[in-house]
Amino acid sequence: MVVAVAEDSRGAEQARQWIEQAKPTYWSLIDADHRVADLYGMVNVPQAVWIDEAGRIVRPAETAGSTDHFRRMDLTTRTMTPEDQAARLAARKTYLDAVRDWVLTGKHALAADTARDKQPRITPDIALAHAHFRLGTWLRRHGKDDEAVRHLGEASRLHPDSWNMWRQAADLAAVGNAGGPEFWARVKALGDRPYYPPPDLPGFGR
Repeated sequence: MVVAVAEDSRGAEQARQWIEQAKPTYWSLIDADHRVADLYGMVNVPQAVWIDEAGRIVRPAETAGSTDHFRRMDLTTRTMTPEDQAARLAARKTYLDAVRDWVLTGKHALAADTARDKQPRITPDIALAHAHFRLGTWLRRHGKDDEAVRHLGEASRLHPDSWNMWRQAADLAAVGNAGGPEFWARVKALGDRPYYPPPDLPGFGR
């Protein structure tokens, strides 16, 4: 089965409209505290974790079909070339096809040792970042926005690889968003590092 989880600290007030527009036929949950990201080491969206019928993770958190083609977008017109658009759509199809292959045949599932080695490592700083993040979301829900901004910002500082945390901190502090200049400056600062690291699957270059 498919379970989609919206990582949005504003909860249903922000995420519901997108879920209703998509009209999903699968479970669509809203994770205001990013507990799923904490448990599985997710740092961006969309990411996926494959779990078999025995409850074993056979593919840890990985980019779920998105690519870095958006980085060549024309920021004035907010458009991509037809070639880049086609490449993005092809990557999504390739990933979905891999999921179907796994469900039907078991293909692409990793051996237990390999899956364990690929599992994101939770350092003390990352664990502390999630604690700050959870406190920040609690403070926001209780009307303490100034304190919330401070804790969410500290969470992002401690875990700079988490775009999820950065987006939520920037959104609440009204200093950036997924299409704003702060976001693009942060993406540019990646240099040659990927925003969406390609999954280790056939059809995805590395």
